[in-house]
Amino acid sequence: MSAASTNRGEWRELYVAALFENDSTKLSTMIAKAEQALVARARELFQTSGDHIEEEHAMDDAMYALHALRNAHQLETRAR
Repeated sequence: MSAASTNRGEWRELYVAALFENDSTKLSTMIAKAEQALVARARELFQTSGDHIEEEHAMDDAMYALHALRNAHQLETRAR
């Protein structure tokens, strides 16, 4: 398995883990790890040739969802 395919799977796994994390004390860390993996993969795709449009769209959607999740978590934390 190449590094590119490993990274492709890594961001997806971390993204899903953040979405389904139910321990609020771990959520911020999970979101940050997923965002870091997304940024690393985006850099990797930028440096490689080929058509990655489907993955790039999925990554954009994931980043948007993580941002929304972070905002919701921050609002919930402030409300306590």
